[in-house]
Amino acid sequence: MSNTGSRARQISFPGIVVSLLAVCAVLMLGVTGYFIYDYHQLKRVHLTNQLFYEQIEAQKGIIANQNTQIQTFATEINKLKSKIVTLNNFEEKIRVIANLDQHNDQEGLFGVGGSIPEDLSTDIDLLRRQTSLMREMHQQVDQLQVAATSQKSGLSTLLDALEGQRNLLACTPAIKPTKGYLTSRFGYRNSPFTGRREMHKGLDIANREGTQIVAPADGTVKYIGRRGLMGKTMIIDHGHGMVTRYGHLQSYLKKRGEPVKRGEVIAEMGNTGRSTGPHLHYEVHLNGVPVNPIKYIIN
Repeated sequence: MSNTGSRARQISFPGIVVSLLAVCAVLMLGVTGYFIYDYHQLKRVHLTNQLFYEQIEAQKGIIANQNTQIQTFATEINKLKSKIVTLNNFEEKIRVIANLDQHNDQEGLFGVGGSIPEDLSTDIDLLRRQTSLMREMHQQVDQLQVAATSQKSGLSTLLDALEGQRNLLACTPAIKPTKGYLTSRFGYRNSPFTGRREMHKGLDIANREGTQIVAPADGTVKYIGRRGLMGKTMIIDHGHGMVTRYGHLQSYLKKRGEPVKRGEVIAEMGNTGRSTGPHLHYEVHLNGVPVNPIKYIIN
């Protein structure tokens, strides 16, 4: 039996073809790898750009917020400046009313020769003029500090002056010391006892014995006791060179050295000493000189 099987055919490729295929495969792998790498790079750049974009948007928001705050601060500076000027004008008005020297005659509120700064512009383009506005704000803040210091000094001196005037007014005998009939005024008169012309150093106010006598101003009881023709006498020192005397008293309701307030009951009317009837002899002395009490009484 003959062998009818055939040999398997072998296909062979030339070596150059194999080399070309290998090169093509390597190139395809390289290209594929490059595209994969490039894709990842692009993706990374995209993510980075997205992060930068978010950061830029966040910075824009911060800048917009800062610009709003700067405009708000500029507005507040304008308002504060206006309030200081208004307060200064009010102080000067009080000084005129109280007949006091003006505080800013020689020196302006915002410094020597300094005029009121113009208001800061709050509607300018801050993207282009932010530095300019900030510089103006710093300058006006410095000027406001000068103005605030000057205003504080002015108000302090005003307070001291008004306090001094208040103390002076409180120590000025401005009310009648008692109720009754004015029987004799301050000045020269004919004495009811001698008939001779003599100086009457006070006022005589007549009423019933025991009528209350009040202090016409704040002060301190300086003297209590009998004093010649005035009988029972009280003397009150009101300070500022002002002294009042009360004669012909029936009784004392205050002790020597005791402080008294305007309107406070200090004694009772009597008929002691040389007197034609119950009455109060009331004197006002300024720096040791008798003055007309009527000039001080306002009620």
